[in-house]
Amino acid sequence: MPQTTIVSLFQYKGFRNKLQALGRMGRPPVAGKKIDGLTFWKPFGTGSGKGFSVKPDFSTFSLLTVFENEEKARKFLASDIMNQYTQTSEAYSHVLMHNLASNGEWGKKQPFKKIETAPATQKIAVITRALIKPRYMYSFWKTVPSISKSMDQYPEIIYNKGIGEWPLVMQATFSMWKNIKTMRDFSYKNPAHASAVRKAMEKGYFSDSLFARFHPFEIQGELLNH
Repeated sequence: MPQTTIVSLFQYKGFRNKLQALGRMGRPPVAGKKIDGLTFWKPFGTGSGKGFSVKPDFSTFSLLTVFENEEKARKFLASDIMNQYTQTSEAYSHVLMHNLASNGEWGKKQPFKKIETAPATQKIAVITRALIKPRYMYSFWKTVPSISKSMDQYPEIIYNKGIGEWPLVMQATFSMWKNIKTMRDFSYKNPAHASAVRKAMEKGYFSDSLFARFHPFEIQGELLNH
């Protein structure tokens, strides 16, 4: 069975539940645990609105986990550790995925193995990640509003959320698209996005970056299925 990546998203209501969720960012239940088949993990806060935002969304949190195979991934989803995330949530979803391609590194690692090729007509998910050099933070963030606004032109976006390990500096996005063509059009032909990416590469905004594409083969939970 192939490597399986899960993006889990949790939505909370009420001050106490949100505070507990924020606490799990600093002390994730997976930390220090020996979890069968787990090869990589990251906890995330999220940004408000579409895509990135300097304003955090304290109602939504995320967890990325990568497993040796699908069987071990499903076992984790049924575990007491995952129950700590879901039992107080208003809604949640787990997106189970197989990797299609991954370029770059995440903390000097490449966590995603290429395992399959999906037809262009299938849904596709994307994770982008960047560690922004402090001197370029202003230049990077000032491009964000125009990119976020341009997403209104793409009804083929199923879901998009800015996620981050650390505010302003360690940033990522998770998005799902109805097909790979639209995702590529946004990435390479959208003037706002293409210009920002080109400038970031030319100026060297990032000390670490990664772009990975996935085949989302199953979505559990109600958050992304409503």
